[in-house]
Amino acid sequence: MFLDISMLIAGLVLLVFAGDYLVKGAAGLAENLGIPPLVIGLTVVAFGTSAPELFVSLQSALSGAPDIAVGNVVGSNIANILLVMGAPALIAAIHANQRGLSRNTAVMIAFTLAFMWMLSDGTLQRIEATGLFAGLLLFIIAQILRARVAMEDVVSSDYHDELGEMPHSSGKIAVFLAGGLIGLPLAAHLTVAGASGLAEKFGVSQAAIGLTIVAIGTSLPELATTMMAAWRKEADVALGNIIGSNIFNIAAIMGITGMIIPIPVSEVILQRDIWVMLVTSLLLAIICFARITTGRVLGAVMFIGYLGYIVSIF
Repeated sequence: MFLDISMLIAGLVLLVFAGDYLVKGAAGLAENLGIPPLVIGLTVVAFGTSAPELFVSLQSALSGAPDIAVGNVVGSNIANILLVMGAPALIAAIHANQRGLSRNTAVMIAFTLAFMWMLSDGTLQRIEATGLFAGLLLFIIAQILRARVAMEDVVSSDYHDELGEMPHSSGKIAVFLAGGLIGLPLAAHLTVAGASGLAEKFGVSQAAIGLTIVAIGTSLPELATTMMAAWRKEADVALGNIIGSNIFNIAAIMGITGMIIPIPVSEVILQRDIWVMLVTSLLLAIICFARITTGRVLGAVMFIGYLGYIVSIF
């Protein structure tokens, strides 16, 4: 058991560092190539920050642990709303006043409903996964065109603030990319092996481990970023990040993984957890459409609700 716990912790920690190296190296390379900041933010950075979840889900599906793959995505989407949004709201209020928030929220709901429908027969097929990924590409293209028409390069400052200093020399870029590309598969292997081992030792399902420990672990970077933003009284940015992350979790992670290998889904996830994901997504939609400020009371309700959900799994 100690070995399984050590592997899981080591895998999750390595996921954070390797993912950070990959996205910084890729963003630095893109800037050197003269790619516009808007495009970098909506593609390179967005895909890069989803890389840890992608490698975990892909490794899980390929190693015969599909419930960890699906549980990671479903659990992350639930955690993003109830935990990543609820906890920072206890520190500083989150205002639903960002431009384009309602539009992107509607896209998130559409992807969520499409994902649930695709899973309803018990398997995410390759053609369905291809549809998810194609939808994501169309969404990104629409975002880029809309921002260009509005003459707003709104993403340029966002990803620099989030990533910090990036490498620009060829040598440093190569080191960062190599660190990410080598570290992520290794981290994913350690995470999945440790999670599978713990599930077996404790006699719980792999879905339970994927929905909780793995999902929380892969959501920690978003939680840390949002908590720091709350301390700086800049928590409003959390909403846009959460919506974007949930869209990418479904369309990119499940899309890419499902295109490589069909993913069977357990009855437990189908009967309970995807519905919890839908309810929490609708809660976020109500907050965004009605422009409700998430203060300490609503934040506490969301945080306690997430703890209750975790307890219910076990």
